[in-house]
Amino acid sequence: MVQATGKDPAAQSAAGCAASQGGGRETARRAKTRERLMDAAYRIFSEQGINGASIETITDEAGFTRGAFYSNFASKTELFFALTERENRTRLERLRQRFDSVVEPLGRTRDKPSREFFEGVIADLLSTQPDTRQWCLMLGEFRLLAMRDPEVAPRFLESARTFRQQLAELLEATARSLGLRFVIDSVHLTRLLIDQYESAMQETILSGAADPENATRETIMHTLPTLLHSLTEVVDSSAEAGANSAEA
Repeated sequence: MVQATGKDPAAQSAAGCAASQGGGRETARRAKTRERLMDAAYRIFSEQGINGASIETITDEAGFTRGAFYSNFASKTELFFALTERENRTRLERLRQRFDSVVEPLGRTRDKPSREFFEGVIADLLSTQPDTRQWCLMLGEFRLLAMRDPEVAPRFLESARTFRQQLAELLEATARSLGLRFVIDSVHLTRLLIDQYESAMQETILSGAADPENATRETIMHTLPTLLHSLTEVVDSSAEAGANSAEA
């Protein structure tokens, strides 16, 4: 004889679905709260610095309470790291999408592209990176924070290494799709490119340029196309085929 449990299976299933949906809504709300806090922090940190910005200023800007802040981030430093990681992901994804839509369809080349080719590609890619002034100020804050706080420094270095590695892999894959390769290690090349880009951003901000984005692009266009052109060569397709055959 089966003993009654007093529980309706259908009711249990419905309750489970409701709980699952409720959990999903809560997760979505939490994600939106985090995004709004990071959006507000981006504006505040870039203008006031991490030490000058209070949690109250950030939460007021985002339209939340201190409780909402601490339910998502343990400290301003944690928020700062989350924000920087988000911005790195966003900027890298913009570049990846642009490479996919503009560069890769060009196909492999038998001759080394001209400097003008690299000018066109770089100009197009730079158009995907807005907020030059704010981002430069954020990077400056990040470095100062890491240099002043030995506990932050290792995380800063790891974050920078990860971004360089991911960007280097993207650049290398894109060059390969064009039948090109770099004559130096792709990570070293990426460091050179990043240094040139950040130096141009700093120069335009310090000069008081009315349009930092455009001024940064103009400065970069004097150096990056030449740098990439000189450090890129065409892959010998016959040698590559022979190497692949030998490996097989």
